[in-house]
Amino acid sequence: MKEIKLTDSEKMVMEIIWEKEKVFMKDILESYPEPKPATTTIATLLKRMQNKDLVGYKLYGNSREYFAKVAKGEYFKEEMTSMIDRFFNSSVAQFASFFTSNAKLSQKQLKELREIIDEQIKE
Repeated sequence: MKEIKLTDSEKMVMEIIWEKEKVFMKDILESYPEPKPATTTIATLLKRMQNKDLVGYKLYGNSREYFAKVAKGEYFKEEMTSMIDRFFNSSVAQFASFFTSNAKLSQKQLKELREIIDEQIKE
């Protein structure tokens, strides 16, 4: 997957689509908190996400049912990889060091993290 950046507004729409899997415009608007954006704003965001090949749709008469073309986990994985590349010179060790020293993790959380890593090493 090529690197794709979503704006905060696009992420909000994608979260709704990921959660509901298939949505019409009215479903997206209903899911928004107040104050709700204009229909034209949502339409613009959906068009931009289609251009980024993240969203597709199926036509039912004049209505479009939107769906995600990329899984949330896949998008998140790409975001994390991009962040590690940009901020930590592609070094997972630098990222882990920064994360563990700045996230204020408890001893229990650090042990859980070590167990996860140890499990991955065994495989």
